[in-house]
Amino acid sequence: MSEHKRRLGDKTLRKQSICFAIEMMLKTLVITSLLSWVKCLENQSMTPEEKTNIRNQILEMFDHAYGSYMKYAYPADELMPLSCKGRVRGEEPSRGDIDDSLGKFSLTLIDTLDTLVVLNKLDEFEDAVKKAVEDVRLDNDVVVSVFETNIRVLGGLLGGHVMADLLRQRGERMQWYQDELLHMAVELGRRLLPAFNTTSGLPYPKVNLRYGTLNPLSRTGTESDTCTACAGTMILEFAALSRLSGESVFEEHARKALDVLWERRQRGSDLVGTVINIHNGEWVRKDSGVGAGIDSYYEYLMKAYILLGDNTFLQRFNIHYSAIMKYISQPPLLLNVHMHNPTVSVRGWMDSLLAFFPGLQVLTGDLKPAIETHEMLYQVTKQHKFLPEAFTTEFRVHWGQHLLRPEFAESTYYLYKATGDPYYLRVGQSIVEKLNAFARVPCGFAAVQDVRTGTHEDRMDSFFLAEMFKYLYLLFTDKSQLPIDIDDYIFTTEAHLLPVSLSTTQASVRINVTVKPLDLFTHSCPSMETLFPNNPSFAKTIRDGYKYLTGVGRAFTQLPLREIELPLHDNGMEPVEFLKSMGISLTPLNEITQGDINGVFRVKLVAEVSQTPEEELVVPHVVQLISPPFLGRTVLTAGPAKFGMDLTKQEHGVKGTIVKASPYTACGPIENAAEVKGHIALALRGDCMFAAKARWLQQAGASGVIFIDHREGSNSEETPLFQMVGDGDSTEDINLPLVFLFSREGAVLTSALEKHHNVDVLLLPQERQLGQEKSLSMNIELHLREEGELEESAAQGPTLELVLENEDVFKAEGEEELGGKGQSQQQQVCTQGMTEPCSTDSTQSLHTKTGPFTNP
Repeated sequence: MSEHKRRLGDKTLRKQSICFAIEMMLKTLVITSLLSWVKCLENQSMTPEEKTNIRNQILEMFDHAYGSYMKYAYPADELMPLSCKGRVRGEEPSRGDIDDSLGKFSLTLIDTLDTLVVLNKLDEFEDAVKKAVEDVRLDNDVVVSVFETNIRVLGGLLGGHVMADLLRQRGERMQWYQDELLHMAVELGRRLLPAFNTTSGLPYPKVNLRYGTLNPLSRTGTESDTCTACAGTMILEFAALSRLSGESVFEEHARKALDVLWERRQRGSDLVGTVINIHNGEWVRKDSGVGAGIDSYYEYLMKAYILLGDNTFLQRFNIHYSAIMKYISQPPLLLNVHMHNPTVSVRGWMDSLLAFFPGLQVLTGDLKPAIETHEMLYQVTKQHKFLPEAFTTEFRVHWGQHLLRPEFAESTYYLYKATGDPYYLRVGQSIVEKLNAFARVPCGFAAVQDVRTGTHEDRMDSFFLAEMFKYLYLLFTDKSQLPIDIDDYIFTTEAHLLPVSLSTTQASVRINVTVKPLDLFTHSCPSMETLFPNNPSFAKTIRDGYKYLTGVGRAFTQLPLREIELPLHDNGMEPVEFLKSMGISLTPLNEITQGDINGVFRVKLVAEVSQTPEEELVVPHVVQLISPPFLGRTVLTAGPAKFGMDLTKQEHGVKGTIVKASPYTACGPIENAAEVKGHIALALRGDCMFAAKARWLQQAGASGVIFIDHREGSNSEETPLFQMVGDGDSTEDINLPLVFLFSREGAVLTSALEKHHNVDVLLLPQERQLGQEKSLSMNIELHLREEGELEESAAQGPTLELVLENEDVFKAEGEEELGGKGQSQQQQVCTQGMTEPCSTDSTQSLHTKTGPFTNP
């Protein structure tokens, strides 16, 4: 290369380097500026014009969601926003326990009634009440969840009645209204009462709206267990129904259920478990937290005191709350512990339902931990766009679904009302923007199937309209702009409005005080300045320590650094040498030392923290159909379990004939145990934990279990695999092989069973599936030697000797046999493991030495 060209090359290289450096600087500047802008925006106050714009945006979003339901779905229970049609139970593929919310009673319409009033859509409200009165039937032959029907439908009817009655009293609207919604609520309450026909007083989890629980036609009443929240979240609606109707039976049953839960608490820890037997009151699942399965039990104890004025509920709540803060709350985390041994954490993940708890803590007056936990949740939403259905204590995704749940917005609303900090308006603004950006579809808003992929699910649950828009609208609306005085009402767990004036209505029920009175100051009014400081700096000071839990918003750097400053005396280096022996390097910070202070110098411990992988390693498994006509050609990707038989240690997998379990959810005794015995059972996800299903099927004699997802349309191509987890208790008793199929793969399997009736499958890790081509290569060394001559080293190992007679193989150039038989033999030898053509002028016999077999 000439000197001129070399200089040109160097100049070009320097120019490219400068350009690259400038580009990197610009990128860094943009990222830093963006982060600074976001941080500045979060701490910036919001003008009335901004609040008005966001409020109008929320109204437009509500119109889009509610309008889509009314246009495409009504009178169905829910909207399917991707299909642009209504979800009618029995007409769509079953989703297991999710469908227990649907009762063919226009669920979304009833759940949304009082939201229409809060959003000042009074014309739409009056029209909706007329539709509910004229169209909705409550005597359908359908099995529904007692819990969901109570909080959504009974609560919706009561909230709608309270609003209609208020408007009627004002003399402006609803003059035609004659308490029809209240009459419907009483009818529904009576249809739910058969669920309480148990020896303990705890309700059955399900009831048939027409036939109750024990009627031969009810198709329910065989359940033995219910969740704590399911039994303990009745008092607000049932007590309000009693006090509005004058029929005390509803409040009496709800109080009895709460009494049982209180009596069955663990006396040493004052905690309750997650699942309880409704007949004998024994705990079935003993893990305790504030999320799914327990959440609204605690909420209703506090709110029952506010609504009914009964000190018993406050006393019980305070005792439970002390236990929660002692064992479960580890700011900013809320963990699950074992109720009998609360120092033991039973799982390393949290579920999104616990996001309601900061809001409850605001009602309690415990503001600091509320701010801490809420900030943690906000950081998780920054990292994943939405709160995943479950996330680990390291803030990684555990279950990727986001069902448009409103609990985080609920706590944001409470914290803003308590602190007046505009930061929470910015948090609310981010919720609005993310819903529009990532959940909005042409026919409404769709749940997110997995926050990692952004794929949608064809569902828009009724609580999205009942709660999400109510809390967001209230967050950006001053009291003077509302058609009602919001302070006159308490929110149920479904955000329905019940008037606190019910506390002055005489209760015609027997009240049992079951705990000792607390100290003199329990009911005294605290300083409002201390409880609700209305001082933005108060919340900011607490938040700042939790700003970068997940790494989101962290300064632009290759890897995070954590620093610890230690004071070390200079009269000996033993501490330094000791730390060095542990692999810790210390760097003196002489530059920050302000003089020599009593022989003490400061050092900084700098530890480089490697980034945690975003996902845990999941070994893909398969369900391979091996019977005719499939013969191994149909292979379905499956997820493994963290318990049961480890299929990676089974050399040939587990083979068996598949049989559909009955009941399909396998959440109770297996009715077709004789058929299941010795076979691989198919079971639908939902209704209970995977471990519970596995135990029932193992007891029935199954040789393995294939769980199939109840979420319609889920598939392994769009949704990352996950490992099934246990139920919080020991799963060492479960020794079945267990795998999980998403809905689409499961449909292939069930379709094959329906068509061929006798289908054999193989359960094994993906890498070991039958028929998978495994390429092997052979290293062959070729040596040309005289006949009989072999290297000593070659003779010592496995040796293959091929002797080709000279006269048969090599002819003089031009003879007719050249290229005939001899050449074909030569080519046959040469092609075994060689990558280059053989020489055609060799006159020696060939000896081959086989090398090791290696996988490519």
